[in-house]
Amino acid sequence: MINAKTYAGIPDKYTKLDRAEVVLISVPYDGTSTWQKGADKGFDAFLAASDNMELYDIETNSEVYKKGIYIAETVDENTSAAAMVEQVHKTVRKYLQQNKFVTVFGGEHSISIGTIRAFKDSYKNLTVLHLDAHADLRDEYNGTPYNHACAVYEASKTTNLIQVGIRSMDSTEKEAMNKDQVFFAEQMIYDDSWIDRAIDMMTDQVFITFDVDVFDPSIMPSTGTPEPGGLLWYETIEFLKKVFMEKNVVGFDIVELCPNPANKAPDFMVAKLYYKMLSYKFCQQDYDDFLENTPSIGEAKKIDKIKEHNEFEDENE
Repeated sequence: MINAKTYAGIPDKYTKLDRAEVVLISVPYDGTSTWQKGADKGFDAFLAASDNMELYDIETNSEVYKKGIYIAETVDENTSAAAMVEQVHKTVRKYLQQNKFVTVFGGEHSISIGTIRAFKDSYKNLTVLHLDAHADLRDEYNGTPYNHACAVYEASKTTNLIQVGIRSMDSTEKEAMNKDQVFFAEQMIYDDSWIDRAIDMMTDQVFITFDVDVFDPSIMPSTGTPEPGGLLWYETIEFLKKVFMEKNVVGFDIVELCPNPANKAPDFMVAKLYYKMLSYKFCQQDYDDFLENTPSIGEAKKIDKIKEHNEFEDENE
């Protein structure tokens, strides 16, 4: 099955496989989710929202869609989670062998098992950067190792796994967790150095698996298992921007969008997230920063601290 729609309604000349540098694979699988269903509808909502998105990115002063975005055949295998994982593995590997920048959109997080396998086949010293509310480190759950709760267990054994935003886990997951490479949400809020420390732990080649429930439910309620205390938009994209600038991001997936027909804003945010990540990937070589005189979040915090210090001294003179 080939998707008839295009991402963001881009002109047809940018959607052909031979022209496109980016491949977008949909995996509308929702077979192992254990609370709110609907991740199988995430890709359609994402595409519909992208139709209403401006294609000029202010921050990078670019229009990255001109690199070409090809929507591949849908991976619609749903006879079992194991069969789905194998089909994802084969499909992703096929496009990696064509030297495409491969991106995958879920579906729930079990799809990432096959995606990460394919990238591990191609990149031997791979870092998997896992942004999520949940540790996803169970060796099996509900009788299968191909469950959304097991999404990065295999990666913890075969890759350099770094986890960001974690705030929910089972006690048994501590056995598989490398705590030195986990950035827990309740610690990150008090630690301005976490971004640089996380990047220092990465190898040169990085695959990003992005579960949208890493965001706080105040901005991302449309997900199967929302957890309070998550990341907000600008701190998230500041981190992603630095990762793309300092490392070779070889691909990424986005999972767990469960659209709510009554609230389209989360769908649009995920469409924007996807485009922003592509903008960071392809604009780093000829980066023309339209906002170069605007301080980053970290710089703004330092400026605020200096102002507070100066105001304190003025009051005591």
